[in-house]
Amino acid sequence: MATPHHSRRGSTAYYPRKRAKSPAGRIRSWPEVNGAPKIQGFAGYKVGMTHVEMLDYRKTSVTAGQSIASAVTVIEVPPLRVIALRYYSDSIDGLKVIGEHWVEKLDDDLLRLINKRGKVTNGYQENMVDLVDDVRLVVATNPSAVTGVPSKTPDIFELKIGGGSIPDRIKFADSKLGKEIPFSEFTKEGQFVDAIGVTKGKGFTGHVERFGVKLLPRKNRKHRRMIGTLGPWHPDWVRNTVPQAGQMGFQQRTAYNLRVLRVAPKAEVESVNPKGGFVSYGLVRNDYVLLHGSVPGPSKRLIKLRDAARQRVVTADKITLSYVSVESKQGD
Repeated sequence: MATPHHSRRGSTAYYPRKRAKSPAGRIRSWPEVNGAPKIQGFAGYKVGMTHVEMLDYRKTSVTAGQSIASAVTVIEVPPLRVIALRYYSDSIDGLKVIGEHWVEKLDDDLLRLINKRGKVTNGYQENMVDLVDDVRLVVATNPSAVTGVPSKTPDIFELKIGGGSIPDRIKFADSKLGKEIPFSEFTKEGQFVDAIGVTKGKGFTGHVERFGVKLLPRKNRKHRRMIGTLGPWHPDWVRNTVPQAGQMGFQQRTAYNLRVLRVAPKAEVESVNPKGGFVSYGLVRNDYVLLHGSVPGPSKRLIKLRDAARQRVVTADKITLSYVSVESKQGD
């Protein structure tokens, strides 16, 4: 138990603090949306950060309606390729896959990747419509179009379709099979999104850096950058709430409620590319978005976006950007 004069060191919400299985984060849950069927997620590559001048759209802010400078994250979002549809049936154990519908011809890069994972089968029948409780798109990223990312292996993941009835969702999914979907079909300027990414890895670190515990007194017998005790005699084991050295970083985190300030097409990349390019990334060459604030992970990391799950503030009707910094980020 924490002592009365300060809170505990480190959040228990992040246990276990171990390395993520993949540098691409996983979207574990999806919010419910109303209206016509739409895709509820997207993915892009983190480019870096810059700053903008804009009119403060936050109605309760002390600078509401005034021109302010703010930090933004640039994410490059080339279109996603829809390579399959996956149909689910609800059961007492959760959603179960009852069928898939793949495109007739896959690109070579995808074919090599999928052959490693296993044989592609189409188990969906037209008479299974009544059994379907959910349908999702299986999409693939297109890193070959992004020069800032060294790996050209596509990432394959699912996107939920929200809104409408199940027959409407199936019809919507059928219309997207084998096509490319741009970011504009996911969301628009002024909306909120959640960004899921894997943070920058720091490797093995000690107690103080990992949890921020106090340094022990100077007269301590052997150590200063350590904890004073591993816990009480009983229970007679070391509990997981005791701050100890270990892996720091390279863990999945979610940044909630990031406002989309700009959705720009490929033709407008010159309005965001700084002199000399972004540090450790280079130049943006595809569609891009500006998100208000920071996003977990280093540059080049794949960031997955979804509809906001915890939105409490109304959507902004209009975003006015008067200036986007394109000055050199190289430290000249």
